[in-house]
Amino acid sequence: MDSALKYIPFGQIADFRNGMNFGKESRGKGCLFVGIPDFMGRFSPDYSILTEINPDGIVKDDDFLQKGDIIFVRSNGNKALVGRSLFIDKDVKALFSGFCIRARITSEEFDKLFCAYFTKTATFKSQISSSSGTNINNLNQDILSQVKVPFLKKKEQQKIAAALSALDTKIDCNNRINAELEAMAKTLYDYWFVQFDFPDGNGRPYKSSGGQMVYNPTLKREIPAEWKDSNILAVADLLGGGTPTKKKPEYWNGSIPFFTPTDTDGTIFRFATADYISKEGLRKSSTKLFGKNTVIITARGSVGKLVLAGVDMAMNQSCYALRAKHGISHTYLFFLAKELIHHLEVKSSGSVFDSIVSNDVELTSLAIPDTTVVEKFATIAEPAFKQLANNTKENQLLAQLRDWLLPMLMNGQVTVK
Repeated sequence: MDSALKYIPFGQIADFRNGMNFGKESRGKGCLFVGIPDFMGRFSPDYSILTEINPDGIVKDDDFLQKGDIIFVRSNGNKALVGRSLFIDKDVKALFSGFCIRARITSEEFDKLFCAYFTKTATFKSQISSSSGTNINNLNQDILSQVKVPFLKKKEQQKIAAALSALDTKIDCNNRINAELEAMAKTLYDYWFVQFDFPDGNGRPYKSSGGQMVYNPTLKREIPAEWKDSNILAVADLLGGGTPTKKKPEYWNGSIPFFTPTDTDGTIFRFATADYISKEGLRKSSTKLFGKNTVIITARGSVGKLVLAGVDMAMNQSCYALRAKHGISHTYLFFLAKELIHHLEVKSSGSVFDSIVSNDVELTSLAIPDTTVVEKFATIAEPAFKQLANNTKENQLLAQLRDWLLPMLMNGQVTVK
């Protein structure tokens, strides 16, 4: 911490409250609920996907969240999550998990958004970590109350928060554009390859215009006469990964992104990873260098997540790679892989969907179209995916800029005019 700055204990400017655990009697609707999964890679919750519970007769008014509250992960099996924060930036009727702690800023001298950004700094994280500098198993109100928060004039706090928020607003805008681009491409894919209303020779919807449909006994449904039933390997090669030994430090911290299931964050394209390997590590292990636009499927851990490689990268053995064959669009392959995952999920209904093996991929039949239809789809969908990739890359750069500015703004090295 900068000794020239004044610091105030968090406990002097905020009240703390633990969340509540809810049983079967709370099943239902009526109130949004923030749980541990809602913290993943976010500054504020995605309110549109929060689960709901029925709070009637169980909670008091003070149990509900208010705009400006900050929630922290108090306890979790994954120690890396402990201490992560979420900022409540809307007036919503919501409760939060018993594995969390809520901080409510009570001092008029502190800006709530500024405090929320402070909880993202290395300074904050170092103060809640163990004496050895590692993540703690549990966060409690006493630890939080002793955290030292930098005390600046409120106008300075608001300027800092506004500058950082402007970057986050642009990131959020790009994310919303990307969601629309993905939804449009997915709608087109479903219309053409699921409902079979791709343009016929006259530019009319094939099935709706009376195109010839033939019953396929393998798929147990009708498909266009020129299509066939096969697996996804008709249009892509299936490849596996591997991990360089950790006993050789020279195999790690190189320049090659190394993808694992923990690198999935909901975005389609991935340009960077948590771990990197060296060229030597690539040569001396069973992993390979997978080219740009390779479709990666997580096969263990977070099973069934899909990512398109934004750059050349390697991956571990908990993933499979689908490399499009010549003439096959990666956008089409991405959505076909989504269809494959859906079939596997349906097939595992009633049992735990905890892994994918190569037989699952090879033995799942899909309706495979004429390549001319795929080419037409690519002319429409690929520009949308190119924009999506550009937005994702811009977000990565904006996030790096924000994270670079954050500590310097907080400790006074950089000021906002």
